Amino acid sequence: MKTYNFSAGPAVLANDVLKVASDCVLDYTQSGMSVLEMSHRSQPIVSLFDEATARTKDLLNIPEGYSILWVQGGASLQFSMVPMNLLPDDSSADYIVTGSWSLKAVRECNKIGKANIIASSEDAYFSYIPKEFSQNIDSKYLHITSNNTIYGTQYKEFPKVKSANGYLVADMSSDILSKPINISEFGLIYAGSQKNMGPAGVTLVIIRDEILDEGTRDLATMLDYKTHIKKASMFNTPPVFSVFVVNETLKWIEKIGGLDSMAEINRVKADKLYQEIERSNIFNSPIAKEDRSLMNVPFIFSDRSLKDSDFLDFCIKRNLYSLKGHRSVGGFRASIYNAMPEEGVDALVNAMQDFEKKS
Repeated sequence: MKTYNFSAGPAVLANDVLKVASDCVLDYTQSGMSVLEMSHRSQPIVSLFDEATARTKDLLNIPEGYSILWVQGGASLQFSMVPMNLLPDDSSADYIVTGSWSLKAVRECNKIGKANIIASSEDAYFSYIPKEFSQNIDSKYLHITSNNTIYGTQYKEFPKVKSANGYLVADMSSDILSKPINISEFGLIYAGSQKNMGPAGVTLVIIRDEILDEGTRDLATMLDYKTHIKKASMFNTPPVFSVFVVNETLKWIEKIGGLDSMAEINRVKADKLYQEIERSNIFNSPIAKEDRSLMNVPFIFSDRSLKDSDFLDFCIKRNLYSLKGHRSVGGFRASIYNAMPEEGVDALVNAMQDFEKKS
């Protein structure tokens, strides 16, 4: 019986990607050396980074005037780097709070400047995306989390920035490369790789070059975006293997038809799972229908007499793993990122139906 991994991150990777990665751990580009041990200054690795950058630009249709960075520290470091680089002294930014990660971004911004929380769904346990809010005309940027891994909400339309000189900043860690997006709507996008495009260790940053001219702080060298732009993400030893796996994932997305095809595949998978939740007499979704994520699907028992552990054990016996909901919310969560095959969703739906029959 095949194993399916529904972990929210580190998450499932495509089998084709894993096979190539395993081969290259032993011998990369027929060099007789592992990709893990090659110098980041060597031509094969420099070419690898150039290739990953070019593929990212092509898949996301990134226009001129944007830089792509491969940095370390995860999205958590970007919570700080964004205001450090983009907020002048005595300025502020608007934040929409839709979950734990955006709250953490607010806290880090407040250590550097001022984060204006202009909307929040905390009043309903982050079960929806706020639609009504007033922006501050003097704010430098509006920060959002495009998909909320823990709570299972996702922006279907991105908010428009009202300030004439402002721009949108987005944490896209859990839905990057899952669908086409209009990059020109954003001043900056950041995304940890371990949820939807590779292993942990590297963070993708896409930044509009002109907004860096507004920064006024004298930053620590490693915390300055300009450092990484000037050195093409090679200022220090970068996470080579993580970028290698990301590049193979990009190739895999290309092979299936690009982001339009990826978006349709993700829609079909999510529809199957949500339809089963709606049909079920024992499961339900706590998330507003119009805001339900296509990446992370939380669900709970509608019958309080049932025990979460019983269903989780039932799934493990069927080789369906990592379905426990986040510790802060409980219940269940199926993360069905790009690399989760439709067969995995089918196996989960069958398990839900069979558990209902025996309950």
